[in-house]
Amino acid sequence: MLSVVEESHEKKINMAHLAIVGSHAINGVAAIHSDILRKTVFKYFYEMMPEKFQNKTNGITPRRWLRLCNPLLSELISDNIGEEWIVDLYELRKLKPFENDSKFLTKLAQVKLENKEAFAMYLSKHHGIEVDPHSMFDTHVKRIHEYKRQLLNALHIITLYNRLKANPDRDVVPRTVFIGGKAAPGYHTAKLIIKLINCIAE
Repeated sequence: MLSVVEESHEKKINMAHLAIVGSHAINGVAAIHSDILRKTVFKYFYEMMPEKFQNKTNGITPRRWLRLCNPLLSELISDNIGEEWIVDLYELRKLKPFENDSKFLTKLAQVKLENKEAFAMYLSKHHGIEVDPHSMFDTHVKRIHEYKRQLLNALHIITLYNRLKANPDRDVVPRTVFIGGKAAPGYHTAKLIIKLINCIAE
């Protein structure tokens, strides 16, 4: 159960076991996944060295994904609640009183528009793709996998297109759809999903 060399007729190295033995820490990417590792998948390893098993929930690093990548929004937040949120995300709760503040919401809308305009300019300059920054940016960026529903999203795009073709005068919000991600090398279905998405784009 703990052997690095599988105890079968043909001796093979169990890479998962080798990784556990040789690693400083074993991280689950969500609390439920970490519990599964501890209680079932690697139960005996956990009982032998519980200190190695940790949980690192997927998420963003505020300093990287908000402070650096979205300086306009960071500035708006800091101007209204101070800079403590940079090291303590719970401080963002102080934005709650601004949810109906027309002045704040107008500034927030302006920040969003300026960011969309900058992205539209980047797309135009580097890829020759023109998008309307005043449209809704419908974005789906993650690893391509059936359970992550990119296929469902692709079918939704087709449905929206067909509805518009059937009724060109239909009152709809302009929408620009961005789908990004990569598939595992051997995941044939995911690659077909990518092909479908590209066919829809064309």
